[in-house]
Amino acid sequence: MANFTPVSAAIGGGLIGLSAVLLMLLTGRVAGISGIFGGLLQFRSNDRGWRVAFVAGLILAPVVAGLIGYGMTPPKLPANWMVIVAAGLLVGFGARLGGGCTSGHGICGIGRLSGRSIAATIIFMVTAIVTVAVTHHLMGG
Repeated sequence: MANFTPVSAAIGGGLIGLSAVLLMLLTGRVAGISGIFGGLLQFRSNDRGWRVAFVAGLILAPVVAGLIGYGMTPPKLPANWMVIVAAGLLVGFGARLGGGCTSGHGICGIGRLSGRSIAATIIFMVTAIVTVAVTHHLMGG
């Protein structure tokens, strides 16, 4: 690991947890990104305002951080845009199939001691570990 920063990671994790708790307390909603974004795609939704604010915050926070001097390393992306599109579609399909995404299950579901969310998060993590092992060690990526 080239950039191990446990203090900032702990602060960031605490802020994520605090925001998830506040969203649950104030609106009764789970802070799962796929569910929040999916609600924006429904035409007959009466709770778009907080969803737009949430997604806008996800996009604008790193932009503002970059503007005030907190630079980020650009992610390593595949050269082929079709791979990126296919990966995005697979993630979206998997989130719908799994009844939520890693943020909903991993942050909110585990916090509520949901057995379904704990099982989903274990499956997410094992799949990620196997994917990294195969792509980096067996395929030389």
